[in-house]
This record gives sequence, C-alpha cells and structure tokens, in this order.
Amino acid sequence: MVKLAAKPDPVDIDLHQSALVVVDMQNAFASKGGMLDLAGHDISKAAAVVDINKKLIETARKAGVKVVYLQVGYKPDLSDAGGPRSPNYHKELSLRTMRARPELEGKLLIHDTWDWEIVDDLKPQPGDIVIRKSRYSGFAGTTLDNDLRALNIRTLFFTGIATNVCVESTARDAYFQEYWPVMVEDAMNHAGPDFVRDATLWNFENVFGWVTDSDNLIAAFENKTNQ
Repeated sequence: MVKLAAKPDPVDIDLHQSALVVVDMQNAFASKGGMLDLAGHDISKAAAVVDINKKLIETARKAGVKVVYLQVGYKPDLSDAGGPRSPNYHKELSLRTMRARPELEGKLLIHDTWDWEIVDDLKPQPGDIVIRKSRYSGFAGTTLDNDLRALNIRTLFFTGIATNVCVESTARDAYFQEYWPVMVEDAMNHAGPDFVRDATLWNFENVFGWVTDSDNLIAAFENKTNQ
C-alpha cells in the first residue's frame, strides 16, 4: 500500500489493484485539425496534457500498473451511434458537426480514420487494454467492468479529454460500480469554459472521489518501482 497525496484527503492505494485509465486521447480531441479544433473549441492546452500523459503512462508501465485506453468512435455506417430517436444522435459533437458540415461526413471519430486514432505520442503497447466505446462513459455497452474485475482492479486513476464529458462520465460510473476513482487534474483538458473544469473537480473532491496531480501519482508509481 502507498499513501497518495490527494484532495480532500490522502488515500491509501494498493497499486497491484490499480489502473491508469487514459480517456479519449485521440486526434479528435488533442490535435490541430481534429474534431474539437474544427468545432471551434480551444485545444491550446492539449499538447501539455499529451506530455503529462506520456510521463504517467511510461511510469505506470514500469511500476506494473495496468494502462487502460478508452477510444470513442463509430462504425462507418453509424449503426452504433444511435438514430434520430437517440439522445446521442442529437448531442454528440462529431455527429452534429458532420450533419452541419457535409464535407466532413465520414471523417470525424469514424473507426480507422486519423481523427479517431490515439495520438502518436501515446500509442498503446502490448499488455495495455484498449476499450472501444460509442458513448461518453467507458462503461456504457463495453467490456470495461468485466476486464477490470478479472484483474481484481479496484482503484482507477483518470486522465484524458474532456474532463467534463467523457472523463467525468466514466469516473462517475466507476464510483457507482464501487471502484475508487481518482482524477489527475493536470493530465486532463476540458471542453468549454473554465468553470466546467472547476465544477467537475469540485464534484470529485467533495462527492465522488479524489483529485491528485501527476507529480503525486508519478511519485507513487516510482515508489513501487523502487521497492
């Protein structure tokens, strides 16, 4: 067990039962010319988030902490996106953007396109878990829960994009399914005004889990590596 510095209080973590969950670090959300950028969102902080995630992932692997990637996207025929009777059809940004801009049809978050790919600096490696999803939460319609329980994982460290959408949705579901969710605040980037980030972090510090930063988590990983 290690004691992880976190808010509102330090939390005891068994790193043998922990995983780093990297949420949607895809070109769509982190790269110029990706879906968020094309839709007019500020992605200027994404490059720093990529760098921090790279350090976290490398340190986690060395410590034997399982790395789990979530990757949102849709089949080319959009059969898994939900039709007009689905709220996802009306609210999910890539679907709305492709309808509004026909020249982008089939290019945003479609499987095997550049937009859908995980950014080059963070490519999964053998031994990592990659979960494809078609909704904000990584638990919705996926094998994520079964995969984590098979490995006896109880604590989840969350990074990725967007703090207030897919990261928050997955981390809330983790709490409801009796995992211990920890958000790594400097390893995430939000979509929208800054207050949405503040609200998400407040919720997790006070209601749903814990908040830490990459320095604290890397120190915990390195402590295990050096044992």
